[in-house]
Amino acid sequence: MTARGIRNNNPLNIRKGNNWQGERHPQTDTAFEEFTSLEMGLRAGFIIIFNYMKKRPPIDTVSAIISRWAPPTENNTQSYINTVCKFASLEPNRKLKRTDKAGLCRLIWGMCYVECGQSISFGRIENAYALAIR
Repeated sequence: MTARGIRNNNPLNIRKGNNWQGERHPQTDTAFEEFTSLEMGLRAGFIIIFNYMKKRPPIDTVSAIISRWAPPTENNTQSYINTVCKFASLEPNRKLKRTDKAGLCRLIWGMCYVECGQSISFGRIENAYALAIR
């Protein structure tokens, strides 16, 4: 069976709450956003992370971003961080910037793996990054 995040073109399992560019209409999932394409779902994830980076103090390390994305009240956050870092060859304390395409794409790639249990095409993640920085 296909993972819910893949069916919804939302491999980061973004919860409902915003009006996103590229939302699928009508929405049938009551909890998670549905997008018209995988790239639009990934784009939304990049935008959320860009917003984390604007906070004061910034949420800009791999560990801090994942801790905000997948808080311990809902997840085994440390396991999530460890899995993303191993899968994507990232250090937990690596600082990321909006312009760090390679680091951000690897972060999203690892997060999708944790969320959906499968690897997403890295090219599609790079395409989504290009959409998010416009």
